[in-house]
Amino acid sequence: MSISRLTESPSDLRRFRSSLLRWFDRNQRPLPWRESRDPYRIWISEIMLQQTRVAAVLAHYRRFLDRFPDVRSLAKARVSAVLAAWSGLGYYRRARALHAAAQAIVSEHGGRFPQSAPEWRELPGIGRYTAAAIASIAFNQPVAVVDGNVERILRRLAHHASMPPSNAWSLAQLLLSPSRPGDFNQAMMELGALVCLPGQPNCKACPVERWCVTRGPLGVGDKELRQVKQVAYSLAERDDRVYLVRRSAAASLMPGMWELPEIEPDGATAAFSLRHSITVTDYRVSVFRRNAPLNGAGRWLSKTKLPTLPLTGLARKILQRSGVL
Repeated sequence: MSISRLTESPSDLRRFRSSLLRWFDRNQRPLPWRESRDPYRIWISEIMLQQTRVAAVLAHYRRFLDRFPDVRSLAKARVSAVLAAWSGLGYYRRARALHAAAQAIVSEHGGRFPQSAPEWRELPGIGRYTAAAIASIAFNQPVAVVDGNVERILRRLAHHASMPPSNAWSLAQLLLSPSRPGDFNQAMMELGALVCLPGQPNCKACPVERWCVTRGPLGVGDKELRQVKQVAYSLAERDDRVYLVRRSAAASLMPGMWELPEIEPDGATAAFSLRHSITVTDYRVSVFRRNAPLNGAGRWLSKTKLPTLPLTGLARKILQRSGVL
């Protein structure tokens, strides 16, 4: 059975939707942002989940909500406090945009959240996918989402190694359940995360296998290509202080964030090593205990202040591993 059966047969389309939603009702992960339809909580989760694995978000989500329980508390906060709470999630532009959007919601909309996808897209940091996800999940708006997981499912259903974005969005909208759009969107993403995996999908566990003509990997485009990079940092301590450097406010990546000084290894033995991943790059990190440079651009900072600083995720991981934080 091919994708044409779904596009041409209303009865098959109904069965496809029912099969997927029934599977989702039984197999969905108990994620904290699924505990309510609160648009604030759903919005926070969707921004955190952009280019970030669910496991990493779980470690930060409740902590962030404890610090900023509603949109007004987020809007009133200093951006440095938001960055500090965001530390470890990476892609800090998301946190800055989240803060700006909260301020816009409070100042321009009286604290009321938009309900439609077009209204959400007017806010900072909200693209087509995020707007559709929030509008459908929080407000039951009939708009489909296309992320990496959904696109992979669509390509396999249609047996296309690549699919133009416009075609993917059109097909997703056609498949969407009009009665449960938010659940259907989550079901598609959950299917991609748990069953229709990159590289080697678990087709026998797929609730919509009968409509898929691929049944297995779909060529090179199905595989995640990862890069490996070696980096080294120095860790200098003095009494109750640690030496850190701050990225320029004009830096293209993580502006204004604090981190350890990056160095070139000189053959000495590292104090310890760890791994750190950002999207498709795996970092092999070596940490050396060194004295601070005599003419460095960094600062000695009290260890007691570290939890309140906007640290890069890697810096936080190193400091935690060393027992400093």
